[in-house]
Formats: sequence, structure tokens, C-alpha cells
Amino acid sequence: MTHPILKTAAALLLGVSILAAPVSAQQNDGDPGAYLAGRLALSEHSYRDAAYWFSRALIEDEENSFLLEGLILAHIGQGDLPMAAEAAERLVKLGGRSIAGNIALLVRDVQKEDYVTLLAAPQERAIGNLMDKLVLAWAEFGAGKMSDAVARFDEIAATDGLKPFGLYHKALALAAVGDFGAADEILSGQAAGPLIVNRRGVIAHAKILSQLERPADALALLEKSFGNEPEPELMALRRDLEAGKPVPFDMVTSARDGMAEVLFSLAVALNGEAEPSYTLLYAASAAALQPKHTEAVLLVAGLLEQLGQAELASEAYARISQEDPSFYTAELGRISTLFAMEKKEEGLAALKTLSEAFPELSLVQMSYGDALRRDDQFAPAAEAYSKAIALVGTPEPRHWGLFYARGVAFERAGDWEKAEADFRKALELNPDQPQVLNYLGYSFIDKGQNLDEAFALIEKAVALQPDQGYIIDSLAWGYFRLGRYEDALAPMEKASLLEPVDPIVTDHLGDVYWAVGRQMEARFQWRRALSFDPEEKDAERIRRKLEIGLDAVLAEEGAPPLGAAPNGN
Repeated sequence: MTHPILKTAAALLLGVSILAAPVSAQQNDGDPGAYLAGRLALSEHSYRDAAYWFSRALIEDEENSFLLEGLILAHIGQGDLPMAAEAAERLVKLGGRSIAGNIALLVRDVQKEDYVTLLAAPQERAIGNLMDKLVLAWAEFGAGKMSDAVARFDEIAATDGLKPFGLYHKALALAAVGDFGAADEILSGQAAGPLIVNRRGVIAHAKILSQLERPADALALLEKSFGNEPEPELMALRRDLEAGKPVPFDMVTSARDGMAEVLFSLAVALNGEAEPSYTLLYAASAAALQPKHTEAVLLVAGLLEQLGQAELASEAYARISQEDPSFYTAELGRISTLFAMEKKEEGLAALKTLSEAFPELSLVQMSYGDALRRDDQFAPAAEAYSKAIALVGTPEPRHWGLFYARGVAFERAGDWEKAEADFRKALELNPDQPQVLNYLGYSFIDKGQNLDEAFALIEKAVALQPDQGYIIDSLAWGYFRLGRYEDALAPMEKASLLEPVDPIVTDHLGDVYWAVGRQMEARFQWRRALSFDPEEKDAERIRRKLEIGLDAVLAEEGAPPLGAAPNGN
């Protein structure tokens, strides 16, 4: 829901680089080992380790501003804003400046509701142009100066490029004091033209309309923005609106909530534009100010996942309570971190529990199917996909992936008739999907069926994605199965270049080399294929080919010899 122009504008108008740049390194004479360990940990976003090592280094060199800034970043990264503020205070006393430190001090002052300090903060406490202006506006609100707050929001809205931010936060402030009519005029575009907001802004507007006793307009807004998406929070909101229940406006009720919304707004604007570690500064601070800000907590967890911090991400996801409408989203995220930490059995068990707790959510059933399929549990995976498909109702083009995934599960479970039906349904929904075209075409070739159609499907896939090695492999393998070994050679070598460590492609290349008489090169490729950890049944066959050659293996299997005409169409 966030307009790309707003994302770029936010990054530029922060008044700082969107990439987190550390202060100049200082010599650490106390504990160089701890200093280097801290720097390494921070560069790898291992925030807990970084906090430990920087704290240890500071014991011997307590006035080192580089160590203090590293410690601030580490504490914010792991969500410990009080400790970050303590380190920031020490940095300020040394005359140092740090955007991360200023964010930590902002969070501390807002938690103390010390808006007088915020309004009188020196230039050294600046964070960025847009951020500073919004902070001052909400500080006026917190100090009980609503007129001054509105004036500051209007000043922001009058600044080139900042209009959406100024208007949105003004609307939230007005709604917070009960002026729902004025808030609606802004969010509906009546006051100053159309206003593009994110998902949270749409929900805020719907709640405002409810307070104005306009439930039909709120429902129409949700329908326009989200369709009939069966998402628990939206479903609950729709139910209350349809029942005529007044929905409370609880998104922003205080200056503290407003400050959290400022930090979250900028985190959303920066997400995907800046480095995840930089965006995390704003998201983690928003979550610290308002622990029940579900979207901020989910963003923090997602950023930590991107940074490879599965344990911290898991802890963040676990902060979402089971009563929260977004619990299932958080639980899916937490489960993904379990797989990342190689806790497969725990992850599968959690997914099973989640699928039973949310039988009405197709996303949950599909996620369970995906996990089962990755674990080679193909029949149960197909069952989970079937539940997801049943929840879809009338399939739309966007649902092609569900049928494709179930088709793969059926095919791997040995039920080709159902698999083919699903692949064809996926192509009916999305005729130009290269994955489906390739999988169906390759399957036909592998079975020696419908070879003309198979080549047409694969050639279309190649035309759509000419640089995908696994698709080029399918085309080459089709030539191989037809006995057109010379024709297979060039595309198979290209596929190998595009997929240099794929065991299947490498194995196929070895077969093609063998078929054209290049037996030494064939054995070399088969040995390479074994080094790429193929499935055991494939590895066993490759080892047998190395032992007795491809011709003898085909004879053992009762397969047609090389050069035999295929039984195609």
C-alpha cells in the first residue's frame, strides 16, 4: 500500500544517508581482541555477540566513542533500547554524535513523557529532516499544545515532498483527540487531495468512519483496499462493522503512540530502500515505544530474518500473543526461523498445530503443504494443498501456484493422473508460467509421452526465460530422449554453465557426453555430479554408471539402448 515515490522521498528527506555509516575507527589500546570481535560481530549483524564484545572492550577503554557507537547499534539491533540510551548518554558526554544514539535518547524521553526536553533538544540531537519535524509536532501534542501541534503538521504538509507524512500524522492526531470528522476529511482526500497510505492507514480510516457512524463507508473502503481477503484482523473488523458495532479508534491515543507511528512510518518508507540494518533502527525503536504495535514487531522480526539472525527473529515473532489477529502471521514467521535453525521436526510440528488452529486460512494450509513437500512427505503435502484449494472458492489467475504445488506433490507421490490435471489447471489460470510449462513438458519427456506437446511446452518456457538453466536442461534432455544427441549437446552445455553446481544438470551433461562418444568427459561430469550431493537414488545410479558405463546401466534397467527410437506419441 506504500507508494514507491513516498519510499524514495522518505529516504532522501531523512537528511542523512540511507546507509548506516560507522564513525571513524579509533585505536583500542585496552582489549584489541574484544574490539575486533565486536567489529566482526556487528558487521555480521550478530547483535548479541557485538554487545558483549563492545561492552568488554569498553571496560579497558571507556571513553572510546567508536566502541560506544557500536554498542548502541548492537543494543538497538537486539531490541534493548534502555541499554542503547545509556550508551548514547555516555557518547554525548564525550562530545560524540550518533543518529542511532539520538534515536535511543528519543525513545527514552518519550517513554518518560518528557516532551519539554524534546521540544528544547539541541541540534546535536537531530536525527533527520522529516523525523525531527514529526517528533516536534508530536512533542507539542504530548505537551498539551494541540494548536501548536497542528501548526507543525501543517508546516510539514506544506514542504515539498513531505505532504503525505504531514497530513497522515495530522489526521492521526486529530482522531486521537476525537475530531474524527476532520481526520476523515484528510484521509478521504477532501481536505487537500488524495492521500496514499499504507495498510495501517486504511484500517485507521475505517475505524474513524465507524466512529462517525458510517459503517457502510468503512466496509466499502476495506473492500476497495483489500477485497475479500480472509485475514483475521480484517475479518473481525468487517464483522463488527456489519453488525453495526462502533469500532474504537485505538491506533493512536497518545503522543507516545504518535511517536511510535512516526518511527514505524519511516521504517516502512525505508524498507527495501535502505540496508535492513538501518531500517531496523527505526522499526525496533517503534516496537520499543509501543510493544503492542503488531506491524512494527513483525517488521523487526522480518528484518532480523533478512540479516540472518534467526534466533532474534524467532524471539520477536514470539512476542505476538495468541489473541492477536496477526498471530498466525507471526507464527508462520517463527516457524520459518525454526527451519533456518535446522529445527525441522519442531517446525513441522508447529505447522501442524497451526494448520489445525486455523483451518479456514488457505495461506496456513499452503505453508504446511510447502513444508511437507520439502520434507518429501508428498501425499500429506497434497492433502494440505487440497485443503488450501478448497478454501479458495473460485480459482483466480493468482492461484496458479497452489495447483502447481499440488501437482508436484501428486507427481512425486506417484499419482500422475492427478498431477497432470493440476498442471493443466495451473496453465489454464496462467498460460505463460514457465515453471509449469517446464515441469509438465519435462514430465512428458521423462515418461516418453506426448512428445510433440512436451517440446512445445518447453520451447515456450525457454522463450519466456531463456537464461534459466533448469529449463534449458529440459529442452536438452528432450533431445537426448529422442536420440538427438548432437542437438542436445549445445543446450546441455549451456544449462551446465547456468547451473554449474546442480547435480541433475551435471549428471545429464555426463549422459550426453557419453552418448556422443566423449566418455572420459562423461565420467568427469558424473564425478562432479556426485560432489553436488544428489539424492541417494540418483547417486547410486551415477556410481553404477561410473563403474560399468551408461549403456550397461540402461541394459540392467531394461531401458531402450542409446539410439533406439522413442515410443512418444
